Amino acid sequence: MLGDSITAGFGLAPEDGLVAQLRRRLRADGIDAAVLDGGVSGDTAAGGLARLDWMLGDRPSHAVVALGGNDALRGLDPAETEAALAAILDRLAGEGIPVLLAGMKAPRNLGRAYVEAFDSLYPRLAARYGVVFYPFLLEGVAAEPTLNQPDGIHPNAKGAAAVAARLTPYVARLLALSSGHPGASGRE
Repeated sequence: MLGDSITAGFGLAPEDGLVAQLRRRLRADGIDAAVLDGGVSGDTAAGGLARLDWMLGDRPSHAVVALGGNDALRGLDPAETEAALAAILDRLAGEGIPVLLAGMKAPRNLGRAYVEAFDSLYPRLAARYGVVFYPFLLEGVAAEPTLNQPDGIHPNAKGAAAVAARLTPYVARLLALSSGHPGASGRE
């Protein structure tokens, strides 16, 4: 799972983070998958692209790409975010690795034009690359005080559990896709 602080479980005990909770939910559903934490707090889509080789060193059979939240928080040009995500998706496609793209939404205070440009890049990329698409990683959690840490941005343990619950069926669909990645070790 290539992502940022949401993936990394910022502010949470390791067992309460998104990756650990997703792994548990998959196992509860009878899917024995190793979910590797490729989250780096503060990372942008360009940062994820820069460390993609590192992630591929683990020889994943599948990938969840969950980047872009920091791009929006920093008001970065959506075209740059889209280009970085497209480069990630190009590389993963070239490696034969099926992908789930988890979308983000721009903070509404950045203005209508920015919000429309940012929010539309995810469905456009998902359609272009034919990947499994989860439209908004923080669906049902964003702006819910009881599901977030005091910063209002990062899910608390209960919020991470809610994200994992909503994401699990999409990850299960991803894992049902065959990997063409040479040497991929099972369902990772």
